[in-house]
Amino acid sequence: MTRVIVVDDQTLVREGIRTLLDIADVEVVGEASDGLAALDVIADTSPDVVLLDLRMPEYDGLWTLAQLAQSDDPPPVLVLTTFDDDTLVLDALRAGAHGYMLKDVTVEQLTRAVGILADGGTFIAPSITDRMLRAIRTLPHPDDSAGPVQDLTAREGEVLRLMAEGYGNRDISQVLFLAEGTVKNHVSTILLKLGARDRTNAVLRALHLGLLR
Repeated sequence: MTRVIVVDDQTLVREGIRTLLDIADVEVVGEASDGLAALDVIADTSPDVVLLDLRMPEYDGLWTLAQLAQSDDPPPVLVLTTFDDDTLVLDALRAGAHGYMLKDVTVEQLTRAVGILADGGTFIAPSITDRMLRAIRTLPHPDDSAGPVQDLTAREGEVLRLMAEGYGNRDISQVLFLAEGTVKNHVSTILLKLGARDRTNAVLRALHLGLLR
């Protein structure tokens, strides 16, 4: 069973999400009302996925993502918010979020996204994906601070494209008929070649560099 924590400053929202996930057989192992409390809950429970609101008093979602980015092996974070804003989406993904959804999702959509993140994938709600990708492509070309990019092999390019579509390692292995361990090795090599800290950052950098069309 996938284990998650819910971070939101509104008690009713946390209770509502817990109820939905209980129906879907996803275990909520902790709750927090802001980012500071969330860090303690994460340390105590080691969840598979963190559901995180962005707009919270004092220690908000972006602050929380920044803190998690400095920790060793942080859990994947699914941003679950009411704010459908291009800049906010990009800021959250740059800060390390692995997924972004609006709170008007169905229980099936939420459960699917949680499962994808738990399996090592990324998920961005279809309602904002196309607009976000257009926004990324209009941004200035990134500088070379991450170092030169090594050429990807054809197989690494296939894995990267599936990563961009939100596939986890298990799904990629099934699509490409590879062992899951082989996929993990390809993902590690892609991150190294792109100078990326995680899968989401790798996809963003690949889009900037024109490696994904």
